[in-house]
Amino acid sequence: MQAQIGVIGGSGFYAFLDHAREVEVDTPYGPPSDPLVVGQVAGRSVAFVPRHGKDHRFPPHRIPYRANLWALRSLGVEQVLAPCAVGGLVPSLGPGSLVVCDQLVDRTSGRVQTFYDAGAAHVPFADPYCPSGRATAVARARSAGWPVTDGGTMVVVEGPRFSTRAESQWYAAQGWSVVNMTGHPEAVLARELALCYTALALVTDLDAGIEGGEAVTQADVFRVFGERTAALRELLFDVVAALPTTRSCPCPSALDGIGVARP
Repeated sequence: MQAQIGVIGGSGFYAFLDHAREVEVDTPYGPPSDPLVVGQVAGRSVAFVPRHGKDHRFPPHRIPYRANLWALRSLGVEQVLAPCAVGGLVPSLGPGSLVVCDQLVDRTSGRVQTFYDAGAAHVPFADPYCPSGRATAVARARSAGWPVTDGGTMVVVEGPRFSTRAESQWYAAQGWSVVNMTGHPEAVLARELALCYTALALVTDLDAGIEGGEAVTQADVFRVFGERTAALRELLFDVVAALPTTRSCPCPSALDGIGVARP
C-alpha cells in the first residue's frame, strides 16, 4: 500500500476515511499509535493515523511520534496535514476558530525529538510549517466559511495538565496565539524526514488566564472538538484535493547539505 498524503488526527478525531484498508507498518521505533488506514480522497491516496490512538490511550507525552511519522513516510507520504485541538491565547480566538500556524515554540521537556541518535545533524527549522500547505489550508478554509487566522504561534507545553492562569498570561504576553500539547516534536520529526507539514489548529477554549471564569476542562475540549469534527473532516477533504501534486516548497530540500545520512 502506498499513500501520497498523510493525516494525523488529534483529540476527538479518530476516524477519517471511508472504504479504507487498515495497514500494519513496522518501524525502527515500534508500532505507530494505531495501524494506518489508507484510502482515496479526490483520486489521491491518503494514509490516516489517530495521534492518540483511536481509543485515546496515549497521553501527549507518550505518543509514539517517531513511529507515526516514520510509518507515514514508509508508505510514500510526502505531505502531512495535522489537525489538533488548541487553547486560544487571544480573546478574539474563541471556540470554533481555526488557526493555520506559521510558528512554534517548544516548552516541552524530556521528549525524544529527533531521528538522529548519532552524528551532528542540524536541520533548519526557522519556519516549521510548509508554506504551500499553509496557503492551501487557509484558502480552502476561507472558501468554506471558517473563521480562520492565517499565521500565528503555537506554544507546545508538556502536559498532560492544562496551564495555570499565570502560565497562560505569560504565553499571551509573548504574543503567542494558541497553546497545545502535541505540536512538538511532531513538526520537527516531519522536517527531519523532509515532509511537508501543515498544522490546522482548532480552538476549543480560551486558555485559563486569558479571561476570568471557570478553568478549561477535558470535557470542554472534547465537546467543542466533537461539535466541529464533521466540518473539520470536510475541510480536510477539500485541502487534500487542493494540495499541489508537485512539491515546489523548501521542504523536500530540508536535509540538503547536513552531511549526515538521511533517516
